[in-house]
Amino acid sequence: MSIHEKFMEEALKEAHKALAKDEVPIGAVIVCEGKIIARAHNLTETLNDPTAHAEMQAITVATNTFGGKYLNNCTLYVTLEPCPMCAAALNWAQLKVLVYGASDPKRGFSLFEPSLLHPKCEVISGINAGNCGELITEFFKNKR
Repeated sequence: MSIHEKFMEEALKEAHKALAKDEVPIGAVIVCEGKIIARAHNLTETLNDPTAHAEMQAITVATNTFGGKYLNNCTLYVTLEPCPMCAAALNWAQLKVLVYGASDPKRGFSLFEPSLLHPKCEVISGINAGNCGELITEFFKNKR
């Protein structure tokens, strides 16, 4: 198992926490120097807040941990491609590396040009995409 797969498994654990709360099952972890410094999952229903995406929650935890607003030495692992709002927030945080599982062809940040991410942000996609995507697909299938 690669390091990216290892940390994506941790993000999937967060996604399952969201699922247990009947939230859209998306999870995220932020890693710095090989250690997880933030864990989060979607809380939009729980907090009645459309901005409470897993990535936004993780950014808040990580920046509070550092006592600063930049994550330029950090990697975010998230189970679904970030939306434009989250990508813009990651830009402001100057995230170093974004690793995501499943693509979001309807609402993902990659639909926009130029990229909403910071120009120096490295992007790695498709890590454990099958499990990440299946969790979300099943969630919405059960909602219908």
